[in-house]
Amino acid sequence: MPANEPVATTFTASVRESVAASLADVDADLARRYPGAPGTRQPVHTVYVPADAAAGDTALSWGEDALALLDEHAPDAAAFAAVLGLPDGLAGPVYERVRAKLATEPVEDLRIDFEDGYGPRPDAEEDAAAVRAAELVAAALAPDALRPTPAWAGIRTKCLEAPVRDRGIRTLDVFLTALTARGGIPDGLVLTLPKVSYPEQVRVMVRLCAEFERAHGLPDGRLRFELQIETTQAVLGADGRATVARMIDAADGRVTSLHYGTFDYSAACGVDAAHQSLDHPAADHAKAVMQTAAAGTGVRLSDGSTNVIPTGPTERVHDAWRLHHRLVRRSLARAYHQGWDMHPGHLPTRYAAVYAYYREGLDEAGARLAAYVASVGGDVMDEPATARALSGYLLRGLDCGALDTGEVARRTGLTRADLDGLAGRSSRTA
Repeated sequence: MPANEPVATTFTASVRESVAASLADVDADLARRYPGAPGTRQPVHTVYVPADAAAGDTALSWGEDALALLDEHAPDAAAFAAVLGLPDGLAGPVYERVRAKLATEPVEDLRIDFEDGYGPRPDAEEDAAAVRAAELVAAALAPDALRPTPAWAGIRTKCLEAPVRDRGIRTLDVFLTALTARGGIPDGLVLTLPKVSYPEQVRVMVRLCAEFERAHGLPDGRLRFELQIETTQAVLGADGRATVARMIDAADGRVTSLHYGTFDYSAACGVDAAHQSLDHPAADHAKAVMQTAAAGTGVRLSDGSTNVIPTGPTERVHDAWRLHHRLVRRSLARAYHQGWDMHPGHLPTRYAAVYAYYREGLDEAGARLAAYVASVGGDVMDEPATARALSGYLLRGLDCGALDTGEVARRTGLTRADLDGLAGRSSRTA
């Protein structure tokens, strides 16, 4: 067929215009509800400490304690690799990077806890602790803060259930007011709302944020928050619908992430204490619903924690390390790129699992992405969606320190900006 010869068609322009008009509301709804990934760095973990135990050197002391634990129970790469089953080629690089991370940024995301880890206190005591938390967060997130400090920090208030509602709201108010008085709302601030069961509770949190913004002349939407999914009602409501999806909608764009609450959720399902774990079938079901509800919305996911602590004799520490390492690896494979850590002893295996995960897949991901960009065949013919996933994988490895830009560039021929573009990231921010 000659290049200039018209192609025969049947549908008129009016048909196409009519179709566009009929789907205009759907197009707008898709754009509003499913904007895609936020395109920014995500922490690999959240560390939470009770409000009365938080201090200006919390991150530093956690890193020092974690390094001391390594020195005592895995003093070199070979010993650490033997405990975790790391292959020879990964043992040295992973161990070195873990130690460097513990010295420079041991805690990526810090949450000062006013909920279960803090408990009920006299009002004056909790007020004072909320002001102190604001001072700590302001200092940690200041542009000139001395490292190591976390890239993200904030508080977990009490929930919005009736018995503790007023106290939770007051703590949020005292904290935000004190934070504003100390230079304003910093980048990296995170607010955590636990034990959410109904979308109406999310709407109340939206209202509280909006009221505070108006009172202090802040831009609409400046305050955002994350939800802890730790009640059964949050996953499946009495009406048979996935409540967590309705919560995301109720948040009006303010929810940043969903965090699975291991022990509250397991207990609510009747799971015995000995079997409450991140890999219990009840946990997997809840997280699968969360994952589906959040997909495409820009809301991120975080797994929960394990309460098996690496303390005591070496054999017990090694057992706890193996368990934690396995659970973190399992979460990563299921696209939960963040989790919660309860003890400094969890940091070595958190970073070991994360770093090994990205380093062991570097060669294959780099080769596949290079072939895709060059439109070259190979063992796997990847599509644009897979190229986005491959780019996102490499970017997450770069963000957390598992990979270096040079080694990624050598395998892909791509710059950081190239990877951002393939992954759909419009900008790079912490």
